Amino acid sequence: MMQIDAEGKYFRQLNDEIRDSQNTEIKIENCLGQRYIGAGMSGKKLFINGVPGNDLGCYLDGGTIEVNGNAQDQTGDTMNAGSIIINGSSGDATGYAMRGGKILIRGNAGYRVGIHMKAYKEQQPLIIVGGEAGSFLGEYQAGGTIIVLGLNSKHTPMGNLCCAGMHGGRMFIRGKKLPDDLPKQVNTEVASQKDMDSIDSYLTDFCDTFKISKKDVFAEQFYLITPNTKNPYKELYTFY
Repeated sequence: MMQIDAEGKYFRQLNDEIRDSQNTEIKIENCLGQRYIGAGMSGKKLFINGVPGNDLGCYLDGGTIEVNGNAQDQTGDTMNAGSIIINGSSGDATGYAMRGGKILIRGNAGYRVGIHMKAYKEQQPLIIVGGEAGSFLGEYQAGGTIIVLGLNSKHTPMGNLCCAGMHGGRMFIRGKKLPDDLPKQVNTEVASQKDMDSIDSYLTDFCDTFKISKKDVFAEQFYLITPNTKNPYKELYTFY
């Protein structure tokens, strides 16, 4: 495994080293805010110690990025394939316009997680937040799956004005209740056994990745949020 010391390096220099390396596994030490790490990457595994900057894994087209710490804003921006694993928390707009692959976050995530998230045929993106997500979660969501577990949370693990303009995909929220300000354009219900079976492999992957008890995760009720079939946004953003 190749090792790169990012201390004091300008983000372009660091990214050039990653792209030019013939190694398929690279460990980055002392990362501190460098942007665009792993942009458009495929076929490599990055292990990052520190805090990467904005747009980590943007346009990611395969491979894996694992962060031993927190990540900043727009992690996985427009990513197409691959995996991003955050062993801490992630900032605003995580998974912005994401269209494939998965993002697993052990801790919390900021505002506008999954905004404009979309799917096409076999491209079914996934975001799982182990803690809480901020306001505007799933804003204009058009496809894929968002799961918020609220582990160790004492209240509803999502902020205000979530699901605004949601016209595709689905969202699972673990907890005792949902917010009162969800828009009329979405349907909410307690997740059925069939619903839970459909995400069982996702939750197994999450629990195995972060060494979390799956039994504890399933000890709390899940809600399912989907677009209302009469949602006016559907006609604006999807084709028949």
